[in-house]
Amino acid sequence: MHSALFLIEFGAIILGLGLLGRFAGRLRFSPIPLYLLAGLAFGEGGLLPLGASEEFVAIGAEIGVILLLLMLGLEYTASDLVSNLKTQYPAGLVDFTLNAVPGAVAALLLGWGPVAAVVLAGVTWISSSGVIAKVMGDLGRIGNRETPVILSILVLEDLAMAVYLPIVTALLAGVSLAAGSVTLAIALGVAGAVLFVAVRYGRVISRFVSSDDPEKLLLVVLGLTLLVAGIAQQLQVSAAVGAFLVGIALSGEVAEGTHTLLSPLRDLFAAVFFVFFGLHTDPASIPPVILPALALAVVTACTKIATGYWAAKRAGVGVKGRWRAGGTLVARGEFSIVIAGLAVTAGIEPALGPLATAYVLILVVIGPLTARYTEPLATRLTGRGKPAGTAPAVRQAREQATDGSDREPVTEPDAATDREVLSDRNAADRA
Repeated sequence: MHSALFLIEFGAIILGLGLLGRFAGRLRFSPIPLYLLAGLAFGEGGLLPLGASEEFVAIGAEIGVILLLLMLGLEYTASDLVSNLKTQYPAGLVDFTLNAVPGAVAALLLGWGPVAAVVLAGVTWISSSGVIAKVMGDLGRIGNRETPVILSILVLEDLAMAVYLPIVTALLAGVSLAAGSVTLAIALGVAGAVLFVAVRYGRVISRFVSSDDPEKLLLVVLGLTLLVAGIAQQLQVSAAVGAFLVGIALSGEVAEGTHTLLSPLRDLFAAVFFVFFGLHTDPASIPPVILPALALAVVTACTKIATGYWAAKRAGVGVKGRWRAGGTLVARGEFSIVIAGLAVTAGIEPALGPLATAYVLILVVIGPLTARYTEPLATRLTGRGKPAGTAPAVRQAREQATDGSDREPVTEPDAATDREVLSDRNAADRA
């Protein structure tokens, strides 16, 4: 009887997620808010709380986080990460300062304490690479001059996760300063060693994992990822970081083949993860935090726009492209929920989960709108781009010469690589 109830519950969840994803696809909209709402409906205080399948959903959610980070690591090579770190670190520092600080300040003003401040700083800091990639693809901006700038910021945020997650894990575990320092040192040491090995011996590792049989490739990569993630978690480093580093170590045809094989599994378990997060959030707890979440969303939407504008200006992109870069970076999503999920599991602050849910729901809806309308709205308000009394042909030539942000061939050194990365990620999202 228990087995039958489990199959019914879990089957209903998967079917419902499929229908929600199809509905979101027709609207050309991210399904993340719908998955979160589904979790709220079936969780504590929801319409129909789950029973038999909740434990399996929890395991599936953990696998979803691991696969999210693995697939993220597959998008980049170690040389890409090192190159971005060397050339774009000022943009990363500005991004951290403008977007992490508001979250930390908000947590302290709410009286949640320093640990919750570190967690909420991460929630407001990290943009959603999945949502952003899909939006850029839908808007046809893959070849724009600002695209490499956006990708560089996303790469730096993803790389920072390898340092940030072990810190959060140690803080939530309540370890001492000495033990936390050891944990962070281990995490940094492992990350550095993996990057070194990936740069020097990436081809050897990929050749070892490679297989012409998709079944064997899937089993080897998935087994290796779960094994490394488990060892990392045992060392208090974070399973997600272990999975991310495995993805970085794989390259070439192996990475492409793995991406193709694991994309459906990633999408399935990632959807389960969002549902699981919603399951542990009581819908009745959201209204009391909706105003702080809305205020934080407005502030951090503005700071993300400022971040993109500054980074694009530094890269020599024109005014229109600067506004487009800023508006595109606004969306938060999967990683904000991953970070908040760690705090919810640890029971650090009851209101943090509801606030993070409301915050992500707001920005994952607003993000595509800011990506589309920030530049035309800014142009209209500032009066830029419309010189009076200029002939249309001359005006167009002048705008292209001075703006440089229309879809021209990108001349930055890593433009081709960045465009390939975004195209692959967008194709995976569409799948």
